Amino acid sequence: MTTSSRDVVIVGGGPAGCAVGVCIARYGLDAVIFDRGNSSLRRCAFLENYLGFPAGIDIETFYKLMHDHAVEAGCDLVSDMVESVERTDGNFRVRTQDGRSVLVPRVVAATTHDGEYLRGLDSDEVMFDTHEHHGEVHEEFDREYADADGRTSVDGLYVAGGLAGHGEQVLVAAGHGMTVGRELLADVRCEEGYWEEAAPHYDWLRRRAALDYDWDDEDTWNRRFADHRVADDHDIEQERLQRIRQREIEYVKSTHIGRSEIDNRRERAQRRLATHLDEELLLEVIDDDRLQEYVAEQAETTESDGRNIPD
Repeated sequence: MTTSSRDVVIVGGGPAGCAVGVCIARYGLDAVIFDRGNSSLRRCAFLENYLGFPAGIDIETFYKLMHDHAVEAGCDLVSDMVESVERTDGNFRVRTQDGRSVLVPRVVAATTHDGEYLRGLDSDEVMFDTHEHHGEVHEEFDREYADADGRTSVDGLYVAGGLAGHGEQVLVAAGHGMTVGRELLADVRCEEGYWEEAAPHYDWLRRRAALDYDWDDEDTWNRRFADHRVADDHDIEQERLQRIRQREIEYVKSTHIGRSEIDNRRERAQRRLATHLDEELLLEVIDDDRLQEYVAEQAETTESDGRNIPD
């Protein structure tokens, strides 16, 4: 059995796991999502209350969209089941059903029900609950084992979604996944030298036209960083402060995009979304006159291109 190394293993590719993956992979962490097993969401007949789908969405298409988004963000999505997570030399060794072994400093448990693969990372009395059902004693993962942000008493272990008691609704699970992802990133950034006020990461694109000060005014950039990211009574050494400030200002500048870039992203996003939709239904909802107009435009373009081809 060969062992690979990653930054994060996410167990479960449902709404919570994919939300964590999108969050941390966009930051640049090397994340793998293992997704195989009993999915509670796949037992749903049709999803009607997820924001952004006014008439609802079928589960198959929703899964394809989630997984496509996670992969686009930079995650590896692997169809394999995690069987165990063990502590080893300050890291975790994740073993899967198909014989994979992954060494990581952080694991996110984002399955809905089964937490058996986590057994042994903490005492059973703390990690699992027992209850009686129809005269039989059952043991299950304690939904209150992690705190509200998904952190646990095991350093590097996070719990998101249903296993953390946030699986009642798909949108709730996805939101909790993003919360856990941001908390994980804050912990990573603290290890990178960030302090408490600077640790939260904001993944947000801004309109450059809305910038209310000169782009090249470094004093203003520095002042804004100090106002929002540095406590008045800080005792941060100067070299560390300068390094983090420069890194953050460069990042914030990179998140400002212009009109043409916004338009390009809009077109690309809608094209990507269209690949997940039924072609016949798309043709049905498009106005017939517009379809005929489009066909004529394409024919003219083809003829024009043909005339310009040299003999």
